Amino acid sequence: MLLFNPVTSLSVPLTLSPKTHYSPSLSSLKNHPSFLTNKNHNPTRRKLLIVQAKGEDSADGPDRLISAICYFYPFFDGIQYGKYVITQFTPIQVLIQPLFPAIKVFKSFPLNGFLVFLTLYFVVVRNPNFGRYVRFNTMQAIVLDVLLIFPDLLERSFNPKEGLGLDLVMSFDSTVFLYLLVSLIYASSSCLFGQLPRLPIVAEAADRQVL
Repeated sequence: MLLFNPVTSLSVPLTLSPKTHYSPSLSSLKNHPSFLTNKNHNPTRRKLLIVQAKGEDSADGPDRLISAICYFYPFFDGIQYGKYVITQFTPIQVLIQPLFPAIKVFKSFPLNGFLVFLTLYFVVVRNPNFGRYVRFNTMQAIVLDVLLIFPDLLERSFNPKEGLGLDLVMSFDSTVFLYLLVSLIYASSSCLFGQLPRLPIVAEAADRQVL
């Protein structure tokens, strides 16, 4: 096997010309326009990205308070599902007793729930002046309240007075109430601490409504 030798196979002698090779220094690169206009080192662009990220993921004091208060809406609207749990368990009755005056005002007029729904949806959720944090939490509370339609329809169509049917209705109502109570405690406390609560069943629906 023949190997090509680049030194011995050249028939013309090599001549070295005194050609000057330019090697740019670091100082000359710094003065080049392309070095100064690098997109990755643009402070204005970095500042814009930081502001956008802060607006999406963080919330100040008023935003946290508004978001926490919104979760009282579905709890007040579904308080009737706790008629069995509240009477049987004294600790739960003591826990929600401070809310009884507000619940009484909320239930005093039949259209209060619908008026609160319209206010939260059109004044908060559809208002671009509010941040996404507030609008998402408000929408999540609205979706949770809308889901109360299903247990309400079940009670209207199936309302036994005794026996196994009554036991099933009591268990179902108690489950709905406990879910509302846990959602209120978890979501409101998370909002007060600046965290973003995501409730099972309703979080994805709220994401689709809040752009």
